[in-house]
Amino acid sequence: MNMMKDMLRPNVRLLDVPDAVDLARIEAFVAGHPDATIFHRPGWLQAVAQGCGQIGCWLLAERGGALNGLLPLTLVHSAIFGRALVSCGFAVGGGILSEDDATAALLAEHAVMLATRRSCPTIELRGGAMPALQWTVREDQYAGFVRALGLDEEAELLTIPRKQRAEIRKAMTSGLRVTIGQGEQDRRAHYAVYAESVRNLGTPVFPQSLFDAVLDRFGEDADILTVWQADTPVASVLSLYHGGSVMPYWGGGTRAARQLRANEWMYFSLMSHARNREATQFDFGRSKIGTGAFAYKKNWGFAPVPLRYATYHAQGSTPRDINPLNPKYRAQIALWQRLPLAVANRLGPIIARGLG
Repeated sequence: MNMMKDMLRPNVRLLDVPDAVDLARIEAFVAGHPDATIFHRPGWLQAVAQGCGQIGCWLLAERGGALNGLLPLTLVHSAIFGRALVSCGFAVGGGILSEDDATAALLAEHAVMLATRRSCPTIELRGGAMPALQWTVREDQYAGFVRALGLDEEAELLTIPRKQRAEIRKAMTSGLRVTIGQGEQDRRAHYAVYAESVRNLGTPVFPQSLFDAVLDRFGEDADILTVWQADTPVASVLSLYHGGSVMPYWGGGTRAARQLRANEWMYFSLMSHARNREATQFDFGRSKIGTGAFAYKKNWGFAPVPLRYATYHAQGSTPRDINPLNPKYRAQIALWQRLPLAVANRLGPIIARGLG
């Protein structure tokens, strides 16, 4: 009987440097799992390592030579925020992906052992199967917003509440133009807009190298949509495509975007573009409950769904806190908002590559 249990119990191994065979097995497992996200794909950890210098690894659960569970992990190190194992770094999802609860629990156990060996007092799991004992599971911080795309533009407009629909119709007549691509101009325009947007929010910008790595790794499954006023980019978003869904992931607008309704035109244009790519769902990403971004997405007619995240921290340690809404960061945020953009763009990536 014990021998039978041992035969059924998956073997978990650590994969630090995958070869082509490992990568293909992971891609195939992710492609066939209904709960998989783009953050489970190997390209994500590889892009984070390439763009931010934060090393990734995988815990693979195998039974009888077949893959039946995985946990992608980023070892995030920051001189300011400390060390943590994060699944997945710089993502809003990508937690434990498995075929059964027993395998999920085993992967969580091995994550704790790995964190101990690599001197990481904190583990963060973003979505996926939730572990039990010794973990803190919360679903009161963030919500996701996903709904089906309309059959055409007119049907899409009718799914949007009247007030927000009026803003989109105003944007249609404002003379804005849209470009979509992955080229050098697309990348420069996106970074300029995104960097200004996050500076205005008081947040350090990620390195340009992270965006470049994601675009290069995912090929046709990532692109940039930019809204222009004449020759000036005023809103731009880098989007991810996976499993019939589009996710506007890194997006923002300049100060001029609000009056021009450029953000409204950006998201509505992305819906049309995604539909043309045969996407069927629009994933508006996550927002912290109670924030302006949370309310904005509800105004578009999206219903919030709580996201479940789990954390583990070693006894005697304090979990890292990178939440910009924490009152203790209020003074730093106010200072950052006043920085000249050139200074913020120089200092921001140094800090942001350690946020994960």
